[in-house]
Amino acid sequence: VLLAAAVCTKAGKAIVSRQFVEMTRTRIEGLLAAFPKLMNTGKQHTFVETESVRYVYQPMEKLYMVLITTKNSNILEDLETLRLFSRVIPEYCRALEENEISEHCFDLIFAFDEIVALGYRENVNLAQIRTFTEMDSHEEKVFRAVRETQEREAKAEMRRKAKELQQARRDAERHGKKAPGFGGFGSSAVSGGVTAMITETIIETEKPKVAPAPARPSGPSKALKLGAKGKEVDNFVDKLKSEGENIMTSVGKRSAEAAKVLAPPINMESVHMKIEEKISLTCGRDGGLQNMELHGMIMLHISDEKFARIRLHIENEDKRGVQLQTHPNVDKKLFTTESQIGLKNPEKSFPINSDVGVLKWRLQTTEESFIPLTINCWPSESGNSCDVNIEYELQEESLELNDVIITIPLPSGVGAPVIGEIDGEYRHDSRRNLLEWCLPVIDAKNKTGSLEFSIAGQPNDFFPVQVSFISKKNYCNIQVTKVTQVDGNSPVRFSTETTFLVDKYEIL
Repeated sequence: VLLAAAVCTKAGKAIVSRQFVEMTRTRIEGLLAAFPKLMNTGKQHTFVETESVRYVYQPMEKLYMVLITTKNSNILEDLETLRLFSRVIPEYCRALEENEISEHCFDLIFAFDEIVALGYRENVNLAQIRTFTEMDSHEEKVFRAVRETQEREAKAEMRRKAKELQQARRDAERHGKKAPGFGGFGSSAVSGGVTAMITETIIETEKPKVAPAPARPSGPSKALKLGAKGKEVDNFVDKLKSEGENIMTSVGKRSAEAAKVLAPPINMESVHMKIEEKISLTCGRDGGLQNMELHGMIMLHISDEKFARIRLHIENEDKRGVQLQTHPNVDKKLFTTESQIGLKNPEKSFPINSDVGVLKWRLQTTEESFIPLTINCWPSESGNSCDVNIEYELQEESLELNDVIITIPLPSGVGAPVIGEIDGEYRHDSRRNLLEWCLPVIDAKNKTGSLEFSIAGQPNDFFPVQVSFISKKNYCNIQVTKVTQVDGNSPVRFSTETTFLVDKYEIL
């Protein structure tokens, strides 16, 4: 019978210990403290015995993996169990050090419980332990799918209601009656909480999904309010976060970092523009661009009613053949002839205190020279291991990419990679079998870099390589150069906020 499994220091101090039979803390600490004194340094053994128990152990750098068993236990089975315990530890800990073991102690205890139950070895291997401890739940997936369907249906119902109210307003105007309290795209003022909700809903179809907002400080939850769009979804996400769920976004794990780098300017003027672009790109590992699609939009936010009747002067220096499209309420002829964005009816005003998409653009290409950042990954087999060389090159030198993370998948169950040369830093995620190459900035001064590492595996194990970054400069050179009043053509102070994000960036 296996009594306990422990990781201890060479002095016999227990870092993590799991008892499989009823045993007091004093007893297990006494057994482990006695263990180093019993070992004979002159002989090479993997076990040591006392009158009551047997210690089966394996050195791991400055630590010991120790199994405490009864004396009539099968030593061959115990040695096999010890090897499995020793292989489990690198799965959860990047380094075999005391603080790393302490940090992942509960992960190790859960894994130990999968190997041994009530003192007897379970018939499991390393892959099965990994699967069991991940606790992938089919019921949870079904619940999330149902929840997403309900959210989509609620949004569709909200859009339908908004269209009905807009139609009612038009009918009332046509018959000369007083219109309901609803301000549309061209209204001069916005009135009431319902108005804000409906205006935002109608414009929502024009808005791309952008970088997630910074996380709100946790505190007592408040009741739902009329006109607060998406509160139910936010509450649901907050509840999952409070239960320890890691909510992922399309930009990967980087919502907090994206919010930090791309925080809105402190001095927001009464007329504020958000220029947002998202790229979706797929390349082949041997070269060749399979598809690249880029979507961009200019969002206008006016906080002062006296600047509601304005025109935006656009400068488009893009030479890649980008397709532009203005909002239906924008004067298309004025934009085509003079590159200005203004309403079809100059007497009307833009909405106040809401984000309005006024211009959007799209670029789709398979031209290799358009790739902003090229990634070249060369895995080559060398005996039982694989040497991987990976390099990046910034082709679009006008860009400055911040917080770049190049994620390379690794084979499972082979330990950590051995890093050779590296520009920047790296993180090894042993739970998800990923190597993350982290570069704070890539620009014209730092346009190339490389990483070399070796690990057991096959060349196909290191694909697809994924890239994520954030930038304060947009890819298509489309900018707002000037804002003027419709009456008098006098200039208006304005502020701009530019973001360029990754939706998908893969090398297959």
